[in-house]
Amino acid sequence: MRKTALITGITGQDGSYLAEFLLEKGYRVAGMVRHSGTENLDRIQHILARLELHQGDLLDQPSLISLIEKVEPDEVYNLAAQTFIPTSWKQPVLNGEFTALGVTRLLEAIRLVNSRIRFYQASSSEMFGKVLESPQNEKTPFSPRSPYGVSKVYGHFITVNYRESHGLFACSGILFNHESPRRAPEFVSRKVTQGVARIKMGLEKQLELRDLDSSRDWGFAGDYVEAMWRMLQLDHPDDFVIGSGRIHTVRQLVDKAFKYVGLSWKKYVSIDKSPCRPFEAARLVANPSKAREKLGWKPTVNFDSLVQMMVDADLKKLAEKQPEG
Repeated sequence: MRKTALITGITGQDGSYLAEFLLEKGYRVAGMVRHSGTENLDRIQHILARLELHQGDLLDQPSLISLIEKVEPDEVYNLAAQTFIPTSWKQPVLNGEFTALGVTRLLEAIRLVNSRIRFYQASSSEMFGKVLESPQNEKTPFSPRSPYGVSKVYGHFITVNYRESHGLFACSGILFNHESPRRAPEFVSRKVTQGVARIKMGLEKQLELRDLDSSRDWGFAGDYVEAMWRMLQLDHPDDFVIGSGRIHTVRQLVDKAFKYVGLSWKKYVSIDKSPCRPFEAARLVANPSKAREKLGWKPTVNFDSLVQMMVDADLKKLAEKQPEG
């Protein structure tokens, strides 16, 4: 029998890749959008005809109940959140409403309408914050250092609570940084690949960055959405760290991206020395051994291939915009 999945945040990077993945699996795929007239549908435009989009809002409990009653999903993937960490410092209360309490509203809607629905919560490596051990696994204590990280910890533990107290099949994926050509331009990975493409095309002469020594565990978003799906196919719900297990600095990202187009980054990169966000999480690197063992999951795209994929995509976009002749 054909399964139905409901994805919140379907218009985002992860939501678009997950929608593609589930359609290939034969699912009926529905997505929640806040305002159908103003939503940016660029990432899902190529599959829009195969999707169902419904209005709903993580701030509005009745809309979530109505949505679940209407769609009747077998699986719900909660990918909606305010995801850009600097913004969480500027709007900490709104961040908490979406990223923390929004999870509770959605879980409560599932409990009230159909407690047999399987639920996936998008947790984050930012929950580890001021890391207490490295690499991080499912038992590493959380020490969040941003409103975003704090909100994600709440979302994570309320998911655990609904699983243990109400018997919901509820899983959390603690995902480390995952990028793609669909990554929003304010994130450093995309800022770098877009900047490299613009410099290569002669449209810019400089790329301004902040901390080249900042390091992350980077992977490909298309790989990580498969891990989400695999969690909801288990016999028993559980939580999993998802990442590559390898760490790279922004400097390495920059070097690889510029070298790929035959340029030396030192000629083009300048450092913005204005104050950074109040705290920068450090040494975030995954230990994904549990996911390998219990989910049979491992990433297929390595760091070099990811950087090249993103640069190629940004070069292609710019070339398509160039006037002919």
